[in-house]
Amino acid sequence: MNEHLVLQNRLRVARAEKKLSQGDLAKMVGVSRQTISAIETGQFNPTAKLALILCIALDKKFEDLFYFD
Repeated sequence: MNEHLVLQNRLRVARAEKKLSQGDLAKMVGVSRQTISAIETGQFNPTAKLALILCIALDKKFEDLFYFD
């Protein structure tokens, strides 16, 4: 397994498609707005549970939101 793989996401794009602010999405999934910002900028990788909750909230498949680069 390549140890240099970096988890990327399309959270900002998916959130914009739903016309949600970071704060709106944060309230929906039970985290702070800062957490959503940190995920979008790659400063924080969500837990598996949070990643799946984000997928449900945004009506996206996991592989549509998260990928390795």
